[in-house]
Amino acid sequence: MTNPLYDALFAPLKTRHSDLLILPDARALSGVDFHQMLASLGAGLIAAGVAKGDRVAVQVAKSPKALALYAATVAVGAIFLPLNTAYTAAELDYFLRDATPKLFFGDQPGGLDLHSFGADPNDFVPIDCDCADLAALLYTSGTTGRSKGAMLSHGNLLSNAKVLVDAWRFTDKDVLLHALPIFHTHGLFVASNVSLLSGGAMIFMPSFDAKSVLAHLGQANVLMGVPTFYTRLLDLPDFDAAATAHMRLFTSGSAPLLAETHTQFADRTGHRILERYGMTETN
Repeated sequence: MTNPLYDALFAPLKTRHSDLLILPDARALSGVDFHQMLASLGAGLIAAGVAKGDRVAVQVAKSPKALALYAATVAVGAIFLPLNTAYTAAELDYFLRDATPKLFFGDQPGGLDLHSFGADPNDFVPIDCDCADLAALLYTSGTTGRSKGAMLSHGNLLSNAKVLVDAWRFTDKDVLLHALPIFHTHGLFVASNVSLLSGGAMIFMPSFDAKSVLAHLGQANVLMGVPTFYTRLLDLPDFDAAATAHMRLFTSGSAPLLAETHTQFADRTGHRILERYGMTETN
């Protein structure tokens, strides 16, 4: 059997005993730990009747298990639909009616409880897919009307990850400080997929907090962020050349970075921020 995203990003984790996700409290999940979580969720999805091509909607707080649900969904050939945790009930109702998911996981009432969901991981077998099969459905605002679901295939996501690993020279020695949300393309695909494909590790933070990021920066050598990450870090007097001396790469996306922020960052740290551009429709 073949499943492009599972084979490239997740299958190697079955034998990876080194840290994959390092949590802020210093606990860590190895690749083996994460794959067990993936397999348990995958078996649970299949037991719940999820079939190839079904959509699985998710509106939950960022956590290793939430990331594993993305992995499990694509592994069983279903389509992952992440939803902003800040959406109101009315907004959520639109997305669920439009996408018609087979299952909905939510921290709010009405969704399955992610933390009680799973099955025997020994029952898990990935489902055959090809590069043209859809892996994700992400809603994005257009120039007219309501948000529309952008359809992303296994081939879309995998080709983008390969391009970025090459362009940004990622290796299994890299440690990404991951403070982005995982309900949009930046945090879920650009950050996570690149790290997974290269065999690197992630310091997996539940959200962005400038002081916490600075405190954990010494364990990382890559930071991917949005402009507000960098303006808030620059507000901290201890964020300087010494604090960033070990860093290899800073990237910014999702919104334009002001020229003055580029200049202030370079003057303060001696590093330049690599500004990237992407669209949800194309990852």
